This record gives sequence, C-alpha cells and structure tokens, in this order.
Amino acid sequence: MWMRIYALLIKEFLNLLKDKKSRFVLIGPPLIQLLVFSYAATYDLNQVPIAIYNEDAGIDSRDLIARFNGAPAFKVVLHISRHDQIVDALDSKEVLLMVHIGQHFSRDLLSAQHSAKVQILLDGRNSNTAQIALGYAQTVLTEFNLNWARQHHRPLPPAKLEVRAWFNPNLESRWFIVPGIVGLLTLVVTCVVTALSVAREREQGTFDQLLVTPLSPLEILIGKAVPSLLIGVTEASFIIFMAVLWFEIPLLGSIASLYLGIVLFVFAVIGIGLMISSLAVTQQQGLLGAFLFIVPAVILSGYATPISNMPPWVQHFTLINPLRYFLIILRGIFLEGLPMNQLVDQYWPMAMIGLVSLGSSGWLFRRRMY
Repeated sequence: MWMRIYALLIKEFLNLLKDKKSRFVLIGPPLIQLLVFSYAATYDLNQVPIAIYNEDAGIDSRDLIARFNGAPAFKVVLHISRHDQIVDALDSKEVLLMVHIGQHFSRDLLSAQHSAKVQILLDGRNSNTAQIALGYAQTVLTEFNLNWARQHHRPLPPAKLEVRAWFNPNLESRWFIVPGIVGLLTLVVTCVVTALSVAREREQGTFDQLLVTPLSPLEILIGKAVPSLLIGVTEASFIIFMAVLWFEIPLLGSIASLYLGIVLFVFAVIGIGLMISSLAVTQQQGLLGAFLFIVPAVILSGYATPISNMPPWVQHFTLINPLRYFLIILRGIFLEGLPMNQLVDQYWPMAMIGLVSLGSSGWLFRRRMY
C-alpha cells in the first residue's frame, strides 16, 4: 500500500513540476505578493509633510520648531504667516499636519496662570495616518517639555497640544474605512463575476455553441460585460445605502459625481476581469487570476496604508490600479463634498484603464476563438 501511495505522490509532484501553468502558480503569485506586502503594507510614517505657523518671536517657540525639524517622522515643507494659508495647505493635501504656535507661547510657559497651547491641525481624511502623526507630535512636545523643565529648574511646564481635525472632527476610523469598503467589495464582486464568465462557458462546454451563433466576438464581449456592469453598480449602491443609513457616514458631495466614479471604476474592473477570463480555461484558473489581481490591487490602493509611505518604484505601480483613483473619489465625495470638476484627474485614468483593458480582452477573446 505504501509503495502505491509513494508512486502516486511522485506522479502528482511530476505533474505539478512539468506543467508550466502549475509551476507559475507555485512560484509567481507568492513571490509577487511577498514583494507587494513587504514594501507597500507599512504603517510607519517617514517624512510626513507638515507646515509651521509661528506667531511667537520667543526662543522657546524656535526651539520647539527646531525639534519638529529634527524629528525623522516630519518634514517641514511650508512656513506660513497668515491664517488664510491654513485652508489651502490642508485642502490641497500639501501637508498632513499644521503646527500653530500662538503669539504668547513663550510668555505662557513662564506663567502659572495660563497654559502654553500648541494647536495641531490634522487632515482627518485618513484617520489612521492622522492619529499616528498626532502621536509623533505628542512625543516631540513631551521631549520639549522635559528639556524646558530641566533648563528652568521647574516642574513640567503647561505646554499642551490643542488638536483639531479637518473633514473628520473626531478622527473616527469608521469614516475612513467604510467609504473604502464600497470600492473594495465592488472590486471583489465585479472582478470575480467577470473573471468566471468566459471560463465558465469553456468548462461547461457551451463556449463552442456561442461560436456557431450569429454573434460576433464584440457582441459576445459586450454581452458578458453588461451584466457585470449592472451587478457592480448594484453592489456599490447597496453598500453606499448601508454606509449612509446604517453606519451614519456623512455623504457631503454630489450623487451624480459619485455614480460617475462608480460606473468608470466598474468599467475598468470589467476590462481586467475579461482579460483574466479570456486567458483562463477553467473556473479555477479564473478565480486564481482574480485573486492574483485583487490582493495587490487592495494593498496598492491606499485603502489601509498611505501610498506616500511606499517606495517610489512601488508608487509607480499604483498608477495602473483603478481602485487607487476610486478611493480618492469615494473619500473626497463622502468626507469633503468635492464637486465633479475637482475629480476629473481621478475619472480619466479609470476610463483609460477600462479602454485599454477592454481592448486587450477583446483581442485575446478573438485570438482564443479562432
């Protein structure tokens, strides 16, 4: 019995190693996902862009600014001198964090009656990143307090942070995560449904029946794409409905802007799914291909970790990921109320990805038919 089992094991290993597709499955996906997870999935913040607004002329305020300059987590990219510059810097995402030192900061440090306040203005659109950056800022202020107390031979001075977050006042992670889930689940459902469409026909033996119908390859391709489009838009609509009514996420922007983004995103994902389906012979291969695309797409989208934290060469790969652009649209419309004209830079890349992927899938589809 053991010899028969041993012979069967040898046969299975030989089948796996001799088949080119099986070798790729064993080596390709794990290697690709190892690189993607290792480089892209990081919660470390390095060189966070910050702005300094200093209204105090004292030496203590300059010492505090020097500590922010010297902290490896921060990079001072902007010094401002007027209140109205704060809005532009945070709205444009030029900085993630603004340090505002009031006019009487140095005087209040020496006063027993007043607390020396340092105002921190955060971009709350990415609540996870904002909270990590706030922790770093608190560490800088703590070190400043300890050093000041030693120099002046006093107990710890009453310097404290006064925090205000924009677009997400309470820094609730749910406000950041739930809009992203709209894109994540729409991607998974649409990609899997589309990736299995042609592969299912081949596996069930009905693909040959399509070839003898009067339908052209383009008509068959459109017939496969439209149901996936309707399913994807319906899926996204249901999740948006639950996000607003059940989870109470504010939807500040235009519904028309949101649905334009949904249609373009689903259009791009359908093209990628049909490419996978055109190459797959069985449903199992279609599922594997969809998984091979979905996992890196989620990691490289900025859903969990900011794209700016990734190495530059990894950031270039995110440019061909439709989920990257769709997440910006979702969070911009939900939390900021961005109008359609400010989202054009996110719309057209998804449209281009859809056109290129659908064109490629059409070419692959015709090539596999004849």
